[in-house]
Amino acid sequence: MGFKKLFGEKIEVVNVGLDSFKDDLEKQGEKVVNVDWTPPANIDDKILQILKKNKAKIDIANEKVLEIILNGKPYLVGLDIARNVIPGMKENLLLHSGPPLTWDRVCGPMKGAMIGAIIYEGRAKNFEEAEKLAASGEFIFSPCHEHETVGPMAGVVSASMPVFVLKNEEYGNFAYCTLNEGLGKVLRYGAYDNETIERLKWIENELYPTLKNAVEYLGKIDLKNIIAQALHMGDEVHNRNRAATSLFYRTIAPAIVQTCDEKNVTAKVLNFINGNDHFFLNLSMPVGKVTLDAARNIDNSSIVVAMCRNGTDFGLQLAGTKDSWFVGEALVPDALYFPGFTKEDANPDIGDSSITETVGLGGFAIAASPAIVQFVGGTANDAVNYTLAMYEIAFGENNMYQIPYLNFRGTPTGIDVTKVVEKGLTPFIDTGVAHKDPGIGQVGAGVLSAPMDPFIKAAIGLAEQFKK
Repeated sequence: MGFKKLFGEKIEVVNVGLDSFKDDLEKQGEKVVNVDWTPPANIDDKILQILKKNKAKIDIANEKVLEIILNGKPYLVGLDIARNVIPGMKENLLLHSGPPLTWDRVCGPMKGAMIGAIIYEGRAKNFEEAEKLAASGEFIFSPCHEHETVGPMAGVVSASMPVFVLKNEEYGNFAYCTLNEGLGKVLRYGAYDNETIERLKWIENELYPTLKNAVEYLGKIDLKNIIAQALHMGDEVHNRNRAATSLFYRTIAPAIVQTCDEKNVTAKVLNFINGNDHFFLNLSMPVGKVTLDAARNIDNSSIVVAMCRNGTDFGLQLAGTKDSWFVGEALVPDALYFPGFTKEDANPDIGDSSITETVGLGGFAIAASPAIVQFVGGTANDAVNYTLAMYEIAFGENNMYQIPYLNFRGTPTGIDVTKVVEKGLTPFIDTGVAHKDPGIGQVGAGVLSAPMDPFIKAAIGLAEQFKK
């Protein structure tokens, strides 16, 4: 085509790169086709070559891991006190979310939660006493993930706390999680005031025994089935749990009425669950944990079995690299903040709740729950695009968790670290936001993409396995 003819035609633009170029052209009335492309991760090509050379072995291992994940049968089988059931639990042990860390690196909300737990356990009377005790070495800190447990936000679990007990009936392994306290100024967001401790004591003394008796009466509850239904009702069971909580309520309420003799306790427990849309979060998380733990220690697999944050670091573990942690810096989410708070108040991303994304829920299923993207001014179409992007880094699709808008396509499942680094695309996560200082609590909710650095380290760690 000659220059004269070229400039006589209407030019259409194909944009590859920054979305801002597309946005500027569209503002001028130009038609733009946007190509969603990112360069590969900044990783040594030798590592990529090792992974490509061993792709057949990796794929065989990943098929086995995916089969285990899809065949998982997570049931709620009971409730108990942490010291009685969590492996390795001790009176001076505090479990926390995310990868390992020491007291000097503990962020504000986690410090508040640890202090609250020490007060709750009766080991200190106030913030100053508890902080001194925590810094003294009297308490041991360990990741929840290393004890078959998960915890939302700060994720702190102490010996006296009640926990849900989940069993993967296909493979026989267990997972544990505390009971959800509700939103706002709560322990998991770093609160430790009298109201927070009183609520925890009520959970221990009334909510826990009531639920324990009700679950014993029912025998067990099929949580996978509840999640599958909730996805059809607008949840993604990370940041939106309204439908799942309602389904759980319908299951448990008759059993509570049958087993609780105290009318006022029955009413209070039912009202608490009914008024707490996030109650099911503390069940969807251990569903992810008990499902993925069964797929650990599969040699050569590049699939992620844990992805979590402690408010300082972002960490992950692979099925094929035993229990090694691959860690990078935690990022601050893009969020909608409560009145009076801004991004300057936000702590970096925190919590084990990204286990939901790891198992194919949360941000990976956000097309089923477009209301979530309103947290950051997004649209329903954005939600669909986020989920579609996650298929690019998933090894397979779920046979049970399905998205109605995508013609009931299974959610992207099995985060493949080789695909993450090759495509330069990291997992999309939706999450709550805690204040950076202890004692204040939740200040918003939002979304973010996981940092690339831990995935690069995980790819290197997997490649090292093939050098041996």
